[in-house]
Amino acid sequence: MSRLNLKEHLSRLLNRFDEVEAALADPVVLADPVRFRSLSSEHSRRRNDMADVRRYLELLKSKEEAEALLQGNDEELKQMAREELLTVEEELSSRAFDMESLLLDPDPNEGRGVIVEIRAGTGGEEAALFAGDLFRMYSRLCDREGLRLEMLSESESELGGFKEVIFSVEGASAWRLLHNEGGAHRVQRIPATESQGRIHTSAVTVAVLPEAEEDEVELDEKDLRVDVYRASGAGGQHVNKTESAVRLTHIPTGLVVTCQDERSQHKNRAKAMKVLRSRLKQMEEETRHKEMADLKKSQVKTGDRSERIRTYNFPQGRVTDHRVGVTLYNLAEFMEGNMNEILEALVRHEKEEQLEQLRRREIG
Repeated sequence: MSRLNLKEHLSRLLNRFDEVEAALADPVVLADPVRFRSLSSEHSRRRNDMADVRRYLELLKSKEEAEALLQGNDEELKQMAREELLTVEEELSSRAFDMESLLLDPDPNEGRGVIVEIRAGTGGEEAALFAGDLFRMYSRLCDREGLRLEMLSESESELGGFKEVIFSVEGASAWRLLHNEGGAHRVQRIPATESQGRIHTSAVTVAVLPEAEEDEVELDEKDLRVDVYRASGAGGQHVNKTESAVRLTHIPTGLVVTCQDERSQHKNRAKAMKVLRSRLKQMEEETRHKEMADLKKSQVKTGDRSERIRTYNFPQGRVTDHRVGVTLYNLAEFMEGNMNEILEALVRHEKEEQLEQLRRREIG
């Protein structure tokens, strides 16, 4: 993208931000909750970028002024202009990618919380144990990033792993950091159940869904079948005394969500509704964008070992993300939630692909 086009785009972006800021102080807008919420969201999404946009536009102006001086006859001024150009060009280059990224259509899920579903795939008990390891890895990432994790549903395996675990993550950076985690995660290590010291390969699937607001998904009680039953598993005697577990079935789609983690039937139902809304929202988005593959299906597939986005090799202490071709030899730290190098590489890769598509559209 040429700097001329970038300047025009950024100027429009800055003007739009100023318009939104002025509108938010308008009594007419303040009296309209829907419009106010929409504009507030837009303002919040762009607010932190505006100082950088203004700085970039100032640099472009300085560049133009220096280039104009180079056309004159004053050698002293021309030398100063050359030095200025060198400094300005260096800063423009370092800021270019971030500025170009602002031209992309905003991600509608930016700033949302997410629902993360981890399921053991190929590998039996070892896969379930690694599902537990992934859950702990994401828990530690949330601690590092100041995100709030809430357990929604879990099904433990005999050795203490998870056959399935579902949780929500709340926080401004939740979607940005975690939405690329969907897919098959392959682990290579000597399982705790292996007596011969042989390395096994297992797989765990992860699905990441944007959390849906209550007013985004219409749920008619007539479309729900609600079953309550006694919870089972860890939790002491109490879980067997009351019918606190909840199973929700959305009759039109056949979606089923269960939750038994809380001792309160009311709390379990609320958590199950949270997951159901997010799954229904995902289905609605996929229906509107039929040209895209089913997102959740493409993330999860069959849980086979060959379908992987990332490999965790414990004997060699390395983790490889196959989408961006990044390999790190700090697996122990990575499993402690120190994931940002790969997470940021994935975000950058995603933006680079989108920018390439944008350039092609402009050329076309």
